[in-house]
Amino acid sequence: MFVLADHLLHPEGDPLPRDVDANAAAALLASGVACRAPVTGAVYGTLLNDRAALAALGDAVNAPPYKAPPQAPVLYLKPRNTLAGHRAQVVVPDDAFGVEVGASLGIVIGRTASRVDVAQAAGYIAGYTLLADLSVPHTNVYRPNVRLRARDGFCVIGPALVAARHVATPDALDIRVALNGAASFSGSTASSVRNVAQLLADVTDFMTLSAGDVLTLGVRHGSPVAHIGDNASLSIGNLPPLSITFIGASQTNTRTNTETNGEPS
Repeated sequence: MFVLADHLLHPEGDPLPRDVDANAAAALLASGVACRAPVTGAVYGTLLNDRAALAALGDAVNAPPYKAPPQAPVLYLKPRNTLAGHRAQVVVPDDAFGVEVGASLGIVIGRTASRVDVAQAAGYIAGYTLLADLSVPHTNVYRPNVRLRARDGFCVIGPALVAARHVATPDALDIRVALNGAASFSGSTASSVRNVAQLLADVTDFMTLSAGDVLTLGVRHGSPVAHIGDNASLSIGNLPPLSITFIGASQTNTRTNTETNGEPS
């Protein structure tokens, strides 16, 4: 089991995460500390779990080869090289395209979850975290493109994992993304096709999730695109906000905060 008391953060330089109360977490983050991702389990992204994103496809959802909207969750993996934490510096592969900054609610599994009933789903959730699901902008949604979604640092998590008892309404949380201090996007978890419990039930109907794994509720339609030199601030509900800086590949004196094989790169 993955047991969480309050707010779990992993300050950069600390050997282990800290489980602290909300006030201590706020004070630590106010000091400007950078963090690693607070979780290290598998991270599964969810596509087309936003009603606006599904609607934006229009008649394309009825075209071959699928000929209908998805009947089950469309998932993709954010591999270990993508994991990064609060105040990460993420390389933009091609500034002409930029990087889409999708804010998503991360559902962190507390115990082995297989064939979970909707009514019992809450008992399998340790807590929630903020996840910046980054990708190079593209239009293909049915076959998630690894090259565009799995770049180093393209899954920024944190800064904190917050115990589920502190998030009373995960299906009605405001989502905001600001670039360079200016509001660029707003949305809500209420626009989900499948809410938290239904998504967990539908996913565990065909695969087992382990303690510490993260299942995202999905990126909202219309997420902004960042370019080299931009700073992004993401927030969901009252979860501690997440900060990212976007840099060019030639900027060598940087700290990417990306984790590879358990160590920062």
